[in-house]
Amino acid sequence: MLKSCLAAFAVLAWTCDAYSFVSRSSSRSIYTAAPQSTSALSMKLYDWKRRTADETSLNDVDTYVFTLDNLKSAPGSRKRKTRKGRGIAAGQGASCGFGMRGQKSRSGRPTRPGFEGGQTPLYRRLPKFVGKPTGPGHSKKMFSLVTTDHLAKAAPGSTVNYESLEQGKIITKSKYNTYKIVVGKDESAAIASGLTVQAHAFTQTARAAIEAAGGKCELLSRTTGQVLQEAA
Repeated sequence: MLKSCLAAFAVLAWTCDAYSFVSRSSSRSIYTAAPQSTSALSMKLYDWKRRTADETSLNDVDTYVFTLDNLKSAPGSRKRKTRKGRGIAAGQGASCGFGMRGQKSRSGRPTRPGFEGGQTPLYRRLPKFVGKPTGPGHSKKMFSLVTTDHLAKAAPGSTVNYESLEQGKIITKSKYNTYKIVVGKDESAAIASGLTVQAHAFTQTARAAIEAAGGKCELLSRTTGQVLQEAA
């Protein structure tokens, strides 16, 4: 009886020693810690392999040699895209963050840009100013075109602008109050020599054709119509 009790006590002592409590401080010394980076960056790294990586050499710009095979993107600049509609475990499953019902949960774009549910939108509530339109293409410069074919019919050595061409019945109508000189359909047509052409804009080929014929180009202001650039 005594021998069996001693044997049981010995087995109990051996099992207690095998599964004895080990403090976290003592177990921490058993394993070697991963090298920590000395980078000053405090942003969140989505790449788990680079969170504990030692990138000390990358931060040493003076001695580190960058080549095509060791280039890396900046930490935190590349984030894995969110996979939607792949189950609730992914975080954006089922309705993909658009809710269960309603107009904004339907496929396609539910409303047009600027729509505010029927109330007066912002672009209509703001006051309108002259010369500051808000429609599409409001920054585009619109010109009425005057071709070099019209300049070929002008008198040599004269000052040519839209008013003079209209008085000579070379041009009969215009849609805009600003005019641009462009090359006409007949590029071989000879421009009258010695012309001083006044317009709000010139194309490079039209300017070259006028100057090749001994003429001059004067640029006009779009608002006042005065000469901005005198012909040399």
